[in-house]
Amino acid sequence: MEDYFSFVIPVYNRPDEIQELLNSFIHLDYNKPFEVVIVEDGSTIPCEAIVAHFKEQLNISYFFKSNSGPGDSRNFGMKKAKGTYFIILDSDCLLPPHYLNVISNFLSENYTECFGGADAAHQSFSNFQKAISYVMTSFWTTGGIRGSRNAVQKFEPRSFNMGLSKKAFEVTGGFSDIHPGEDPDLSQRILKAGFKTCFVPNAYVYHKRRISWGKFYKQVQKFGKVRPILNQWHPESSKVTFWFPSMFIVFVLVSMIVGAFISPYALIPIGFYMTVLFLDCTFKNKNPYIGLLSIVAMFVQFFGYGFAFIRSWYNIQLLNKNPRQQYPELFFK
Repeated sequence: MEDYFSFVIPVYNRPDEIQELLNSFIHLDYNKPFEVVIVEDGSTIPCEAIVAHFKEQLNISYFFKSNSGPGDSRNFGMKKAKGTYFIILDSDCLLPPHYLNVISNFLSENYTECFGGADAAHQSFSNFQKAISYVMTSFWTTGGIRGSRNAVQKFEPRSFNMGLSKKAFEVTGGFSDIHPGEDPDLSQRILKAGFKTCFVPNAYVYHKRRISWGKFYKQVQKFGKVRPILNQWHPESSKVTFWFPSMFIVFVLVSMIVGAFISPYALIPIGFYMTVLFLDCTFKNKNPYIGLLSIVAMFVQFFGYGFAFIRSWYNIQLLNKNPRQQYPELFFK
């Protein structure tokens, strides 16, 4: 029996994003029925009027609920959805025309109860958005953990581009109340339930992150805080690579001290790494200015994540403090 896809999209005060996303649905090269479920998470700037504009072009439903966070809103949407397979998207994403065909073909040949896809930068994005996208997805910064490889078993899908079967949702109960981190947490619980997760090649979305340097720093800080909590909940998912940003901070600080007081040659490795990053980003985006921005973004990413990770690891895994009491800002009530 072929799956019927339900897209579930939570939104909070971002009607313009929903308009762009829904417009990309219209241009999908997919000739079979699917539905779109929009869940308004207690917004003060609702998108109901925009959703209504697409009623004649899309099979779309709109629900308004009190604010309880993206994870709970996704669960709400999946309970309302009619599909046998749910696809979770963030409101700041755009779909390329081939997206749903790629997923449908992949699942027909390699069925998995949960999948994830990569994110990419559309050519219309700003230079800043392209630089942020680069450092969030590049092998040289994240090692490709967000889906730059062609085949990844036990992949932890991210909720900006994630699919799961109705069966997997019912067995696991869906997303928890932690945020961020609700997506890798669900992925681990899906694996523990005996299901499989997989990365789907070429099923990327354009992720239009509308953030500033300050917001980006706060975002990666939260990623750093939440990882030791996830490692406590799911020890089998812990990897030494999660320490790399923190190790990078130590390396940078030691290199600067040695370079200033002993030998400037100590700065060569950092300079080499920055050069590789600059050249790779410049080549991929065909713009040296984006290459320069990627260096700034890399330092913001590593220092924001790395410092937060060390502090969280000390509190959660060394002192064994209660995550909800130590970091209440990471949990929705």
